[in-house]
Amino acid sequence: MSFVTSQILLYAQRSMPAIVNVNGRISDQAHAAISVFDHGFLYGEGVYETLRTYNGQPFLFDRHMRRLRTSAGMLALSVPLTDGEIDARFRDTVRAAGLGDGPDREAYIRILVTRGIGELTYDPAACPTPSVVVIVKPNVDPAPEVFERGVKVTLVSTVRNHPGSVNPLIKSNNLINNALAMQEAFRQGSFEGIMRNYRGELAECTQSNFFIVRDGVALTPPIDAGLLPGITRAFVFEVGAEADIDVREAVLKDADLFGADECFLTSTTREIVPIVQVDDRKIGSGVPGRVTQTLLNAFRAKARALSIHQPAIS
Repeated sequence: MSFVTSQILLYAQRSMPAIVNVNGRISDQAHAAISVFDHGFLYGEGVYETLRTYNGQPFLFDRHMRRLRTSAGMLALSVPLTDGEIDARFRDTVRAAGLGDGPDREAYIRILVTRGIGELTYDPAACPTPSVVVIVKPNVDPAPEVFERGVKVTLVSTVRNHPGSVNPLIKSNNLINNALAMQEAFRQGSFEGIMRNYRGELAECTQSNFFIVRDGVALTPPIDAGLLPGITRAFVFEVGAEADIDVREAVLKDADLFGADECFLTSTTREIVPIVQVDDRKIGSGVPGRVTQTLLNAFRAKARALSIHQPAIS
């Protein structure tokens, strides 16, 4: 199967109908609705988190909720539910989707909090009640060959938001910066796009964090390079320590990327994906490397171990 064919099949799987919970009301995606006067729609005022389940259990839920509240706080946005109430709401939605009851029925979960419905003004006081939306779909892993052969990415020209504008620390619903960068990567037939910051340093991918491997050490840009502090990114530091692989932060430039022995990206829904080509240049030997494969195997083992003894969604 070609990479393009596998991506088309993956897109078709990910396009399977979702079950949506809008402010406590569950419906199929065709009937899910939110007001056009919601400031999340009008102005992109909102934050979100994407989770997945292992063994039917939401992975690293507490960490995702901490980041959700941190992002919301940076927008002076109130999260109207407790963590327990959010947990109950997405579990209701997962059950309605018929997911979470086995390893072949894992769920993709997207939780969004917006400013809510208000007048045509930037004044937050016009929106007394935030909206909470939960989207649940079957989780679809990348095709096996993505992990076996690795992927091509593009070093895009779109610059990551300056921290003084829309700070990348905020996991914001306003994703135009990421969308433009990913569209540039799509035009090059790439799996992802790597973005630089305003100083010309490498920052992050459009939907992922990334690492290079040099002399057996995994290196990733520091948070102050202007990137989202990925939950999976942080988890890789823990996995590396247990697998006896040194994982560190380091300022990275183009030359570090092209001179790397290995490279990989990390995200909640993709785990650890080997990068074997950037634009028309091969990374290392051009195949997934030992450090990347070791971290991927250790990541999966630890993720499943953390969830195997916890009750599944029922």
